[in-house]
Amino acid sequence: MRKIIVTEFMSLDGVVEAPGGNETPHPHAGWQANYQSEAVERYKVNELANVEALLLGRITYDDFAAYWPTQTGEAFAGPINRLPKYVVSRTLGQTSWHNSHILRDIEDVAALKATTGGDMLVYGSATLAKSLLHQNLVDELRLIIYPVSLGGGLRIFDESLTLHQFELKDARVVEQGIIIAEYTALV
Repeated sequence: MRKIIVTEFMSLDGVVEAPGGNETPHPHAGWQANYQSEAVERYKVNELANVEALLLGRITYDDFAAYWPTQTGEAFAGPINRLPKYVVSRTLGQTSWHNSHILRDIEDVAALKATTGGDMLVYGSATLAKSLLHQNLVDELRLIIYPVSLGGGLRIFDESLTLHQFELKDARVVEQGIIIAEYTALV
């Protein structure tokens, strides 16, 4: 069975929306870009090097497919372009990015998870991450928490009053007060 690892940039108040800038029209879009951290950069490169597939929501897939195929470099662009990419979408008709595959729903994700193979990394894709959490398909949660409060926006944990329990696997504070925290899901 494969592991599903969700990785998110998150504000102190739990917002994961628009850390890079143009993902949504959030009024504070690009909030993560104000924090430069070599430790976070190394962490993200290492994280990508240790998985065998990407699992993406349609919006993240569209953003990545428009950018990454033209990028070069073995640290990040090479792996992200080589890895199999599974996009979860009911509306996407076809994929254009090399080695991309469409999954139509969460049941398809559960079936893929049940196969043999290496770990799958969910990059961003907050709506997908939320669905995976609701279906107890997340094995590991990796949060990179920035010392900023956004006052609202998309969160991966909603107000459904659903209990999710995790065990802390590792945590460290890096430059500018950024926290890298890894949790293992307790099922």
